[in-house]
Amino acid sequence: MPGVARHAKDQARHLRNLIRSSSSLDGPLGVPAARQATTTTIAIAGGKGGVGKTNVAVNLALCLAARGARVTLLDLDMGMADADLLLGVHTPYNLAHVLSGLRELQEVCVRLPGDLRFVSGTSGVERLANLSEFERCRLVRQLRGLEAINDFLILDCGAGISRNVVTFALAAGTVILVTTPEPTALTDTYATLKVLVRQHYGGSIQVLVNMVGDRAEARRIYQRIAEVSAKFLKYSIAECGYMLHDNHVELAVRGRSPFMLRFPKCAASSCLMAVASRLDVNRGRESASGGLFERVVGLFV
Repeated sequence: MPGVARHAKDQARHLRNLIRSSSSLDGPLGVPAARQATTTTIAIAGGKGGVGKTNVAVNLALCLAARGARVTLLDLDMGMADADLLLGVHTPYNLAHVLSGLRELQEVCVRLPGDLRFVSGTSGVERLANLSEFERCRLVRQLRGLEAINDFLILDCGAGISRNVVTFALAAGTVILVTTPEPTALTDTYATLKVLVRQHYGGSIQVLVNMVGDRAEARRIYQRIAEVSAKFLKYSIAECGYMLHDNHVELAVRGRSPFMLRFPKCAASSCLMAVASRLDVNRGRESASGGLFERVVGLFV
């Protein structure tokens, strides 16, 4: 509907203005971004469902785009995709058309208000949750075409440690594990971390703690994960940031609108702006193993 599209564009313009106004300030929201030639590929994953993984992926992508970066968000939660619902959009084609050979990846990529490109997944299709090695290889290799036109590729992976999730995470230069203070979430986060480390993942694994009461609580949770990781896995996991528990997030989800657009000044938005600022400053500084395509080649030989 024209009215809805116009409202979304107005929201995106307001977000860009908010980011631009903060860029002259010192602090976590205003670190200027240095342009890099290399695409940064970030896989957003979670050990279990319900930790807010897709919300983080969608809103982080919007925030990076508002900073002037060229960003494509791909919903790779095979068989359980719902990023389109959070974005409030319906796309004519999705990853199912790519995997069936009816469309190329770039053909299903659409541009949304806020200068964000989006590749929609699909839900309720059992076959997508159990892709063959050939299908996973074919899909990830097609991402090479998106590297040339993006500063960031944001991969919204599924929850857990399925082969799909592990493959896409291993292909990314950065993996952000989203967790919450719940004991079960922390246990599953460590399980995901352990799988990636034992697969000899060569990029940066970071933890983003969601739904916390304050910064101190987020710091304690990160330190707990970092200590266990260092002791038992001999791996140094990085601190990505945190998101405060914010009722505006639920209100935005109910309204099928990203909270970054609907409530750009809420606590959750401010937290993700800080995360986006740090990622933007480090743009292109992926592992020395090369770009996404070069990393993927070794996964299937």
